[in-house]
Amino acid sequence: MDIGRGLVAIGAGLAVMTGFMTGLGQGIAASKAVEAVGKNPEAEGKIRTMLILGCAVAETCAIYGMLIAFLLIFVFK
Repeated sequence: MDIGRGLVAIGAGLAVMTGFMTGLGQGIAASKAVEAVGKNPEAEGKIRTMLILGCAVAETCAIYGMLIAFLLIFVFK
C-alpha cells in the first residue's frame, strides 16, 4: 500500500460529502418552501416551481461530486 492510494480514497470520500451537504441544503429549502406556502397559499405554484428549479440546480453539485469520486477511485488506482 502506498500513500497515493490512501490520498485518493480520502479525496473520493470528500467528494462524496457533496451529496450529504446537498441533501441538507435541499431539506432546508423544502422546509422554507412549506413555510412560504403556509404564509402565502395563493403563491403555491410559483413557490413549487422555484423549489424544484433550486433543487435541480443543487442536485447537479451532488452529481459532480459523485462523478469526481468515481474518477478518483477508478482512474487513479
